[in-house]
Amino acid sequence: MPDIHKTAIVHPKAELADDVTVGPFSIVEADVKIDEGSRIHSHVLIADGARIGKNCQIHHGTVVSTLPQDLKFSGEKTTLEIGDNTTIREFCSLNRGTLDRGKTRVGKNGFFMAYIHVAHDCDVGDHVILANAVQLGGHVTLEDWVIVGGLVPVHQFTRIGQHSIIGGGFRAVQDVPPFILAAGEPLAYKGLNAVGLKRRGFSKESFRLLRKCYRILYRSRMNRSQAMETIRREVEMIPEVQALLTFIENSHRGLI
Repeated sequence: MPDIHKTAIVHPKAELADDVTVGPFSIVEADVKIDEGSRIHSHVLIADGARIGKNCQIHHGTVVSTLPQDLKFSGEKTTLEIGDNTTIREFCSLNRGTLDRGKTRVGKNGFFMAYIHVAHDCDVGDHVILANAVQLGGHVTLEDWVIVGGLVPVHQFTRIGQHSIIGGGFRAVQDVPPFILAAGEPLAYKGLNAVGLKRRGFSKESFRLLRKCYRILYRSRMNRSQAMETIRREVEMIPEVQALLTFIENSHRGLI
C-alpha cells in the first residue's frame, strides 16, 4: 500500500504504486498515475493528467500537470509525463499540454532546481539540468544532456541542442545548436561545451570535427546555407556532425 500521510488528499481513482510516498498536505487528483519508488513531498499538487515515472522526487510546494497558461486551451484532455529518476525541487510549476502536442514531456534522470517553470507542450529530454528559476515558454524543446543556468528565460518554440550549456542570467530567444557553450547578451556561441563532452566520453576526433564545423558556421562569414554545404563537403559525417546539420535544417527561429 502507498504510504499516504493522514493530512494528504488522494483521490480514490488515482493510480499509485504500492511503495509510493505522499507527504503532508499534498493533493493527488483522480487522473494521475505514479510509478514505483516515487516520493511526493509536502504541500505538492499533482493535478489531473500527471504521469510520473519510477523513483522520482517531487519536493515541497511544486505543482504538476496544472492547466496550460494558453488562451487557445479549451479544456481538452492532455497530459504531463515525467520520466524515471527525475528530481523536481521546491516551488516548481509544470503545466500539461494543449491540443497542439497533447502532452508536456520531461525525460528521465532530470534535475530541476527550485522555482522552475515548464510551460505547456514542452519536450524536455533525458539527463537535463535546469538551475534555479529557469523559465521555459510553451513548445520549447530541450534535447538530451542540456544544462541551463539560473534565471534563464527560454522563448516559446525555441530549441536547445543536445549536450549544450547556457550560462546563467542570459536569455535564449533563438535556437542553440548542440554541443556548445552559449553565453552573453545577446546569447552567442562561445565554443564547445568541452567539460561536458569530456565527462561524457566524446573522442578527440569528435572534438576536432565539431570545432571545424563551428569554425565554418560562425567564423567563415558564410551564410548558413553556404556553411552547411561546406561542412557536408569538407567534414567527415560522424554522428555528431550529422546531428548538428539536422538541428540546423530543422531550425525555425534561427540560430544564436
